[in-house]
Amino acid sequence: MKAVVIIGTALLLSACAQTSIVQMASKERAGFDTVQAGASRAVGASPEWALSAGEIEALDRRVHGLVHKKTINADTAVQVAIMNNRGLQASFADLGLSSTDLWEVAMGPIPSVSVSVSGLAGDVTRALEALVMKSVLDAANQRPRTEIAQIRFQQAQLEALSETIALAIETRRAWIEAVGAFEKAALIAEAQNTADSASELASQLGRTGFMSKADQAREHALTAVLAAERSETRLEAQLAKERLIRLMGLFGSPTEVFVPDALPSLPSRPRASADIERLALANRVDLAVGKLELEAVAREYRLTGKTRMISDISLAAGLEAEGSDGSTEVNPALEVDFEIPLYDTGRLSSKRGQMNYLRAANSVAQRAIDARAEARMAYKSVTGRHAVARHWRDVVLPLRRTIDEESLKSYSGMITSTFELLEDARDGLEAQIGAAEAKRDYWLAETEVTAAIWGGAGGAGASGNEEDKE
Repeated sequence: MKAVVIIGTALLLSACAQTSIVQMASKERAGFDTVQAGASRAVGASPEWALSAGEIEALDRRVHGLVHKKTINADTAVQVAIMNNRGLQASFADLGLSSTDLWEVAMGPIPSVSVSVSGLAGDVTRALEALVMKSVLDAANQRPRTEIAQIRFQQAQLEALSETIALAIETRRAWIEAVGAFEKAALIAEAQNTADSASELASQLGRTGFMSKADQAREHALTAVLAAERSETRLEAQLAKERLIRLMGLFGSPTEVFVPDALPSLPSRPRASADIERLALANRVDLAVGKLELEAVAREYRLTGKTRMISDISLAAGLEAEGSDGSTEVNPALEVDFEIPLYDTGRLSSKRGQMNYLRAANSVAQRAIDARAEARMAYKSVTGRHAVARHWRDVVLPLRRTIDEESLKSYSGMITSTFELLEDARDGLEAQIGAAEAKRDYWLAETEVTAAIWGGAGGAGASGNEEDKE
């Protein structure tokens, strides 16, 4: 006769579950407050996480009210994107899955044991002893597993924040590029109107015999070139706007959005701090994720004590040297330091554990090196772009205006021909376009400063964007 013995141990194992962690992980939007607070600090906007059809519908109405038939600025575009982009919502779902994993680990194994009794009592006793021992071992490992799951959950929060920052940065870039393209198209359209008038005048003069066919052709050719350039620039502007609409999650929706015809004026000073390297090391999300990965590996392989701290420069460049007395000597750290904890890898019981740890340590060191370099490059770029744009605005454009005014006076006095006047106008247009592009490049460089300080350069919202640029 076969019988099944069910041994319930619910009370014993549930006592091991950490109540506060279970309660936190079981919340509907566990960890999302970290994402919202971080996004508010980094990009000045707060994401939303819709979890039901009703919430999605309410969010759609809110987005519609924010932008429908309105001319939006960059801040509004970013706010709508991080509320409405479906790729970002998928990243938030990954955060929800991570909180579920933490909840399951914190709750512990299923508190029951099933034993099939078909033989002697001694066999049953040995089977029960083995199963009880397994339950005891599971309970003993409960806390370490929960600690590792907590670290993974923290990483998931930071990764969701990184995706949010990446989408915000990419949306701001798209807005700048779209508005810059429309500004360029408007400048060409203005020049084309002048060229059209001159072309019509040339035709009339040709009919009266006062202008040769060659001169008429020159006038018409300039007008035709401007028309082609205007068409190309308008197409670029439309494509840039379509990309912006896609990032904002509005593609295919009835919501109609407008962008300004010109970018904001150049600020008096570049908006970047000279201590950008320190800000990057303090705020980069990818560096925080890397440190958590190092901690997770250390806990997984039971490394309990940090033997020392070492800078990213020392670790990545291999500048660490052992002294004669066995102590560790490290070259003087830079003024801005990013410390990485090192554990005693001699306690690792396997080569796999040692390699995982060394990979994590060197990866975070390289990320810190890259963050330093990106911060310095971003600062040099934004200050340099500001100087270039200011030169176009304060030096080149005033000179071109003087030339245009004098050309018009000469033309009015019949000293220069219509073609010469249009050539000067063409040069003036190129100067205006150069100034507009320099201003656009500055605003893009300012966006790169945010990316350098906070990271998140390649996230959900940015997927496919490189293809768009090619």
